[in-house]
Amino acid sequence: MARILITSGPTRQYLDPVRYLTNASSGRMGRALAEAALALGHEVVVVTGPVEVEYPSAAEVNSVTSTEDMLRESRRLFAACDGLIGAAAPCDYRPVRVAEQKIAKTGEPLVLHLVETDDVVAALGATKRPDQWVVGFALETEDHRLRALAKAERKSCDLMVLNGPEAMNAPDNRVEVLDRQGNVVAEFAGPKEDVARGILGVIQTRLIEAR
Repeated sequence: MARILITSGPTRQYLDPVRYLTNASSGRMGRALAEAALALGHEVVVVTGPVEVEYPSAAEVNSVTSTEDMLRESRRLFAACDGLIGAAAPCDYRPVRVAEQKIAKTGEPLVLHLVETDDVVAALGATKRPDQWVVGFALETEDHRLRALAKAERKSCDLMVLNGPEAMNAPDNRVEVLDRQGNVVAEFAGPKEDVARGILGVIQTRLIEAR
């Protein structure tokens, strides 16, 4: 039995007390992965951004808001886990300065100065022990496999799950699972619950039972 950390959902980067940057991630894929891992008898720890879905009661769920929060909480938990499935879609940018008061409309264009947030999966992958594994997700709109393979290398992933923007906030998904050499080791399509079971089957065979 493995103890698996799953990151899930979006994050929010606030511009002022009421407005924020985010994306359409729903947390459905993360929930489905948690259910599939639990069905195989594994322990599951979830770090989730703000979502409306409910995670399995058997999972340990840790709620966060920002990408910084997600990285901090995931770092705290990862050391006691055997592996990570990075299914979250953390916001990639944050404002240089968060306004203390609501930004008022002036009739003029609003210029935002943004900087990149830290990459959660890359940060955890850089610290993984030889006995730990990391599975990442890559959502691409062009040069799909090439970009996914580059991400796998940069983030020290043992497997990379490639999907497209149509997966966002949708009940279904279509994925390719790539190994570190860029080989497609599996393809799954259909309801996210079915896709998650397929992904966990690959993880079980290639990363858990093989160790």
